[in-house]
Amino acid sequence: MSPDYAFEAAALASGARLVAGVDEAGRGPLAGPVTAAAVILDPATIPPGLNDSKQLTARRREALADWLMTHCDWSVAHVGVDEIDSLNILRASHVAMCRALDGLRQRPCHVLVDGNMLPRDLDLPAQAVVKGDARCLTIAAASVIAKVLRDRIMVDLAQQHPGYGWDVNAGYPTPAHKRALLDLGVTPHHRRSFKPVHNILCKA
Repeated sequence: MSPDYAFEAAALASGARLVAGVDEAGRGPLAGPVTAAAVILDPATIPPGLNDSKQLTARRREALADWLMTHCDWSVAHVGVDEIDSLNILRASHVAMCRALDGLRQRPCHVLVDGNMLPRDLDLPAQAVVKGDARCLTIAAASVIAKVLRDRIMVDLAQQHPGYGWDVNAGYPTPAHKRALLDLGVTPHHRRSFKPVHNILCKA
């Protein structure tokens, strides 16, 4: 399956002048923010090879993200661990999506949201697209930017907190990360509401 412009074309044909796609990165990690990106693509200048971020090599993601951030109207929002622990990760992801949309230079007329649920605070006409990053080019673009910018944050945090491997695992619960949690303890960047972290804190 490769993403195409069909969802955007349908919205444009129904009268929407600007269509934005929104996606998040970082719902599953034990550490770091959840990051959402919103993008408005120009259908006349879609970069070749644009795809779901998970289907791309790191080098290709970086190149595409740099192109998109140079040529598109885009915005990104990060929701940190305190809000994640307070809201829960799904709600925090939706908050990040709304903030990213609010940061666009132009207000979209229609939003394509990755997943099966729309953010409850979204005040724009919108459509949830299951596996949207693999089906919809605008959502794929958002997935690339969100993934690349979140990964860059985790590389920076890895330098501040060595030993957890965040530059490699991006905060996901790999065996090495979970061993480091036991050996080194919980950092301020860990999500305390997530079970592996919560269990360690309860034993402390």
